[in-house]
Amino acid sequence: MLSEGDSLLEAPQAFAERNAIPFKDVLLLSRALTHRSYLNENPEAIEDNERLEFLGDAVLDFVVGAWLYRHFPEMSEGEMTRLRAALVRTEQLGEFAVAIDLGRALRLGRGEEEHGGRTRPAMLCAAFEALIGALYLDSGIEAVEAYMDAMLADAVVHIHAGNHDHDPKSLLQEWVQARGHAAPSYKIVAESGPDHDKFFEVEVSVGGQPIARGEGRNKQSASKVAARTALTQLQEREMAE
Repeated sequence: MLSEGDSLLEAPQAFAERNAIPFKDVLLLSRALTHRSYLNENPEAIEDNERLEFLGDAVLDFVVGAWLYRHFPEMSEGEMTRLRAALVRTEQLGEFAVAIDLGRALRLGRGEEEHGGRTRPAMLCAAFEALIGALYLDSGIEAVEAYMDAMLADAVVHIHAGNHDHDPKSLLQEWVQARGHAAPSYKIVAESGPDHDKFFEVEVSVGGQPIARGEGRNKQSASKVAARTALTQLQEREMAE
């Protein structure tokens, strides 16, 4: 079991600084990082993170729902419900925890340590919920919203990218709206061929700026090619920045 003095166990303040999380109450953060198994073996520890986990679960439901409502004004209630469920499921919250290397700062008992608790999705999910609950108590809902914004934007793209039922135009629209832009616009810039065998070229723009073009045997297929190309280009630009 890692101890407080073990260099492999990250201190709460160091964890907060590394992830740019504005915690004022380090003891509250420490509680969020403390699993009940650690409390059982270390009587000097005051409280585990289970109550914070309960609170964080509720805060995440609200923050994610509000984020979707603001960023996707044209999305139906059913689609928002489905997407929220995907964003707060155990596996996704566990991925958020992995992205910030939360496991490195967890305080676990010997048994949990030996059974890989630092990398188990359910454990990481619970700890991430506790972290969000603690951040809410420490700095308010606005701090949680600011901290989750970029995470949610990236997660939405990945969720839809793995869903082949979503066409490229939907994926592009969700990607740009998640970043505060208006929905993409499409226009036919060229067409050729006889009426029974036309060929179309469509240009897609974001924020009034042309991004990409696509060609196809009909307007819809050309629009999809343009949207797929635009999404790839925008994602590559963001990664390069």
